[in-house]
Amino acid sequence: MLLLLISFIAGVLTVLAPCILPLLPVIIGGSLSDGGVGGFNKKKAFTIIVSLGVSVIAFTLLLKASTLFIDIPEYVWKWISGSIVIFLGFATLFPSLWDSPLLARLSAKSNVLMGKGYQKKNFWGDVIIGASLGPVFSTCSPTYFIVLATVLPVNPAVGMVYLLSYTIGLCLSLLIVAIVGQKIMNKLGVVADPKGWFKRTLGVVFIIVGIAVIGGFDKKTQLLLLDAGFFDVTKIEQKLLEKHNTPVSAPTESDATEPDAVEETQEVSKDVTAEKPVSMKKDSTSYLSMQQKQAKFKKVPELSSIDGYINTDGKSITLESLKGKVVLLDIWTYSCINCQRTLPYINEWYAKYKDQGLEIVGLHTPEFAFERVQSNVEKAVEKFGIKYPVVLDNDYSTWQALGNQFWPRKYLIDIDGYIVYDHIGEGSYAETEKAIQKALKERASRMGMEDKISGSISKPSNIVPVDSSQSKSPEVYFGSSRNEYLANGTSGVSGEQIFSLPSTISFNKLYFAGTWNIASEYAENKNAASIIFNYKAKNVYMVAGSDNGVEVEIYKDDIFLKKINIKDEQLYSLIEDTDYGKHILRIKIPVGGLKAFTFTFG
Repeated sequence: MLLLLISFIAGVLTVLAPCILPLLPVIIGGSLSDGGVGGFNKKKAFTIIVSLGVSVIAFTLLLKASTLFIDIPEYVWKWISGSIVIFLGFATLFPSLWDSPLLARLSAKSNVLMGKGYQKKNFWGDVIIGASLGPVFSTCSPTYFIVLATVLPVNPAVGMVYLLSYTIGLCLSLLIVAIVGQKIMNKLGVVADPKGWFKRTLGVVFIIVGIAVIGGFDKKTQLLLLDAGFFDVTKIEQKLLEKHNTPVSAPTESDATEPDAVEETQEVSKDVTAEKPVSMKKDSTSYLSMQQKQAKFKKVPELSSIDGYINTDGKSITLESLKGKVVLLDIWTYSCINCQRTLPYINEWYAKYKDQGLEIVGLHTPEFAFERVQSNVEKAVEKFGIKYPVVLDNDYSTWQALGNQFWPRKYLIDIDGYIVYDHIGEGSYAETEKAIQKALKERASRMGMEDKISGSISKPSNIVPVDSSQSKSPEVYFGSSRNEYLANGTSGVSGEQIFSLPSTISFNKLYFAGTWNIASEYAENKNAASIIFNYKAKNVYMVAGSDNGVEVEIYKDDIFLKKINIKDEQLYSLIEDTDYGKHILRIKIPVGGLKAFTFTFG
């Protein structure tokens, strides 16, 4: 019941969220009356906002109910929403455009009707404005991601009630904003003339907002608002959610449904253990009271909208079901080299402490579309010898609920469900293991068990030593969404390009030779081609794949090293040196069909 109330409050507060503020001109401007000075059109505002609310619900159900969209990245929805808003902006800016014979001949009849409908301010024109913003409004509330977890995995009826509560709160607050905006504008008498300066200015605003949505500038505006000190109302939601300790119940079967990698990092850790411990049991060690934990720690949010389960005997799991154990939640993705280098330690911890109260849950949050496919993750789990449960967070809802931005990241959760240790990236393995031992000792003490927790520190034999200070090359993406290091072509643009090599290869710049099709996430060669990169590191890795398989040749400083067969979409090791140095990598690809995603270095 509390979550129902929180969902409603979250919807109300969403209108003040920094990620929504840049979009409010579309709501206010789209709902302005054309009925003359002083005209007041509640029906328009109501139609637009209800359409937006229905779009939020439909987008949520579509996201969870369909596996057809597993390979559709987030930017596609941005383009759809942004393009519709831009289209309506032009309809406002040039009201006579839709009556011209030229456009009538060039445009489909449906597009002409849509443009005219918008200009005449009919019902369907208002519906289009509201519906186009649904996917954008669906990502501005942490409560939304909690609600999302209840839509299909748990109980569709309960999930719909929570989702409707959130949407009603959102629509009511937007309706108030629209009505107030209407009254102010009508009092000023600037909306009477559909061809006047105000309506044309409004058309420009629509176009700017549409471009901002497509280019992600709405999110950048959000960050600027927060950096400028604007109060983030989502913090109110998070406080309310912390008071809501009843988790979402687990699904009976795993889902099979489908943000942009944020960042991979080397090492940042945070021990959140509070000071001034109070004894909870008469033994040689003191532990925090529940009151101190509530004051110092955050409750871990429940696993949200899980899309698949591995190593669970086909059963779903929740963090609530593991309460009473110490849980290490490891956020990873299988093609990430930083994540892979942590796995020997995690595997050893699981073998060492699983019978003493430790459970490890791997939260697999994908960076690329192919990592959303459960069979691919299952192959990786088997390859890396992972025995602990792994759950698929394909829609990033648990990632978002945790407020995470990194691969890998480890959250240590004590027997009461509090996050008592948080580590970002690689490294600090001894520190992490000591935190695990401390949490297990508290568990043994609280449960009146004999303390058999080993104080030794694990030292896996199959580790790859890395000195990140010696590696001077960044992660390099090949796809148009993030290929800023591309030196001899047009970055940020999808489509086919023909590349030729310059006489000089600059440091940390990506070069292609041959004809390549640049997609959002990867680049695929169309014929015989090559890749060249001037780097400084010891080891070089590439995330790649090929539909039909392709054998590539690896050269370092024009000296042939080896051939590699590339087929499955995964991380491949290209160069494994004994020391760090500056070299030129050249990959020769004899035939078309290689999909290159990233270079990473170590």
